[in-house]
Amino acid sequence: MASNKLARTNDDIQRVLSELLRNIKDPRIQQGMISVTRVETTGDLRYSKVWLSVLGMRDEKEFKKGLRSASGWLRKELGSSLKLRYTPELVFEIDHSIEYGAKISRMLNDLDIRHDEDE
Repeated sequence: MASNKLARTNDDIQRVLSELLRNIKDPRIQQGMISVTRVETTGDLRYSKVWLSVLGMRDEKEFKKGLRSASGWLRKELGSSLKLRYTPELVFEIDHSIEYGAKISRMLNDLDIRHDEDE
């Protein structure tokens, strides 16, 4: 039962953070299209690990600095949107899987494959 509630909480955090990240005006964060790919919250709701995928990121180091400076505001807004006993501290990780998938797709499309004339 507790894991089901935790899964719903993770989904709610993911949904709210997706909306909030669009409203941040910091140019260090607005470097491309940001997607919240996954959220994992500890059982005591003290910490949430948030995986972000950014398509078109220019400077990862500056992006992380911007996230650290905005994390307090994000946490406060998250707490006012969700009625939780504790508002978790947000820990951000960069997820490169979408960029990697796009790169593989481009490589496959660029291959020069000849098709048999018999088919």
